[in-house]
Amino acid sequence: MRRAWFGWSIAALVCSGCGSGERITVPLQGTQPNTTLSGTASVAEVPQGLKISAHITGAPPGSHGFHIHEKGSCADGGNAAGGHYNPAQVKHGLVTKDGFSGAHAGDLGNLVVGADGHGSLEAVVPGLTLHGGQYPVAGRALILHEKPDDFGQPTGNAGGRIACGVISSPSSD
Repeated sequence: MRRAWFGWSIAALVCSGCGSGERITVPLQGTQPNTTLSGTASVAEVPQGLKISAHITGAPPGSHGFHIHEKGSCADGGNAAGGHYNPAQVKHGLVTKDGFSGAHAGDLGNLVVGADGHGSLEAVVPGLTLHGGQYPVAGRALILHEKPDDFGQPTGNAGGRIACGVISSPSSD
């Protein structure tokens, strides 16, 4: 039994080195003047794909669409971020469920906010990367929308942009 445990320990250590292990912390700020909405997102390469963990405070209660957008700018109330990140030019969906053939690469679903204004979302998306590969996200923006993503076409009917942050590599700062 001891050998089996040792073997699993070695496998865990080896696997912990899978992927680049790079992690970027993204400050999220409200898009309107005098807002109390803020938060952070962590974007990290893990062996299973790209792990995105977002935490928001000061947001209205309920579900809010949360997406990666094509451009890395939060100017103009988040509108400068462009549309959802959709390099394969496919329909809107939930990338963790529908994959890249059935959803935009940036379709992360909904971030749920409680009555206290705090909310979070965590997703691991196989195939997304920070740099390189077919679906890199560094240099793009994360957007929190005012309404829930209902997964309708073409972009989920999530409404305006209430928070934004740019996924900036430490080397691009």
